[in-house]
Amino acid sequence: MSRDGRSRTRTYAAGALTLLAFTTACGGNGGGGSAAPAATTAAPAAPQSAGTAPAAAATTPGTAPAEGDAAAWAKWNLKPLAPAPAPPADKPIKLERTGTVPVFSDVKTNDKVVFITIDDGAEKDPKFVEMLTDLKVPISMFLTKDIVKNDYGYFKPLQALGNHIQNHTVTHPVMSKLPPEKQKAEICDDQSALTQQYGTAPLLFRPPFGDGANTPTLNSSVQQCGPRAIVLWRESMQIHDMQYQTGDKKLKSGDIILAHFRGPKELKGATMTQMFGDLLARIQEQGFSVARLEDYIQAPAS
Repeated sequence: MSRDGRSRTRTYAAGALTLLAFTTACGGNGGGGSAAPAATTAAPAAPQSAGTAPAAAATTPGTAPAEGDAAAWAKWNLKPLAPAPAPPADKPIKLERTGTVPVFSDVKTNDKVVFITIDDGAEKDPKFVEMLTDLKVPISMFLTKDIVKNDYGYFKPLQALGNHIQNHTVTHPVMSKLPPEKQKAEICDDQSALTQQYGTAPLLFRPPFGDGANTPTLNSSVQQCGPRAIVLWRESMQIHDMQYQTGDKKLKSGDIILAHFRGPKELKGATMTQMFGDLLARIQEQGFSVARLEDYIQAPAS
């Protein structure tokens, strides 16, 4: 665990954002780093009605990219990814309305898909919005209030593409170092702000650095604030390649990948779009498609 992320104030200076982006346990700094804490897989529950979700991306699952799509990928010097299969009718992860929330870092599926999650929100590059508008690759955004509050609007076009916004605390602290009431404030205040700004309450929560994910105290705080699952990761994207938790350094079906909203200062001169393009290339090299994480999760009945 990097010590750079152990002190967060509610007001982020530019220098603090740079340190935040480089903290190893929240996605790595391009080196070895620590892996996320071990996660359990969500226990199956009885089928329930799915919650309201943003509209799906425009590409029809299971079909070859149209000529226009191929041109869009070529614009970013990329080859089109194979489209993901249609979302499963029987969701692998079924969430309960009450009780202990599950902790997971992958999804049990035979579909050859992985899931991209992007954290924090420090880099607000308009070119990245253009890139996702062109490519229609699904992502899940875990946003930190004090990092995004200077420009909530940046993330709305990304949400309009069908991408969900999830909870990542107010100030990005090391959660296990906080007493229960402060843990709750970090999660509940972010939940309220993101719900107000984006019109949908986050269903999922990711603790900064993955810290405290499997502790009863954090689980209780999450329950009290509204999210119904804690999401970790199997791989984290650095600048040009991924950091793996397994020795074979290979993606597996259902893996959740962590990336960050980062810019040239944190990426040694690379842009957000270059980093994301490299991520897509690494996924394609291993023969995977990108699916939407929330399409494999059944929300609790309201």
